[in-house]
Amino acid sequence: MGRWAGTEVGTADPLLFFPNQVENWHSEHKVHSPTSDMKPLSLVPGCKSRTYPAPTKEGGGQKPVVQKQNQQVKFIKSLAPPLMAALVALSPIINHPVSLAQAIDVQRGASLFRRSCIGCHDGGGNIIQPGATLFLKDLQRNGVDTEEEIYRVTYFGKGRMPGFGENCTPRGQCTFGARIPEDEIKLLAEFVKAQADQGWPNIESFTD
Repeated sequence: MGRWAGTEVGTADPLLFFPNQVENWHSEHKVHSPTSDMKPLSLVPGCKSRTYPAPTKEGGGQKPVVQKQNQQVKFIKSLAPPLMAALVALSPIINHPVSLAQAIDVQRGASLFRRSCIGCHDGGGNIIQPGATLFLKDLQRNGVDTEEEIYRVTYFGKGRMPGFGENCTPRGQCTFGARIPEDEIKLLAEFVKAQADQGWPNIESFTD
C-alpha cells in the first residue's frame, strides 16, 4: 500500500514533492491531504517578525535596579558617621604624634632625656633606687604619675633625686651640675609621662 489512503503501490511518495506539487498530485488522485491546507509561515499574510524593545525606565524595566543601587549607596553613606565616631573613639589608643609640632616636641624630649637623664634612668629604670623607676607602676606608687609631679620632682628634686631647675632650692637638694631651662623640663616631663604610658619603648627610635 502507498503511504496515503487511495494511492497505488509503486506511485511516487507525495512527501517527496513540494506543497504545490503535492496538491496537484492529490487533485489528480482525488485524495485529500492535510498539507493542502498548509502554507509556509513566510507566505501567511500578517505573520511578521516581532521585535521586543529593551525595557525602559518608563516601562518599569530598569526602575527596580536603579532603586536597588540607590538603596546600596544610601546604606554605605549611613555607615560613614559610625565609622568616623569609632576612629575618633580609638584615637587616644594610638600614641603617635598627631601634628608636626608634637613630633618635634617628642624628638626634643628624647634628646633631652638622653643628654640629662639616661645616666641614671636608662630605659626608664633607676640604677640608684630600683624601686623608683620611671615605669608607670612605680610612678603611681610614689605619687609621681602626672606631668605636673614629674615636672616638680625634676625641677626641685626629691629624696636622692637632685633638682635641675634654674631656681631650684634648697641648694642641698639641687644638682651641682648644669641646670635645665624651665621649658626643657616641661618637655622632659611630657616625654617621661608618654613613655611610661607606653611601657618605655626604645627611645633610639626617636631621631634628632
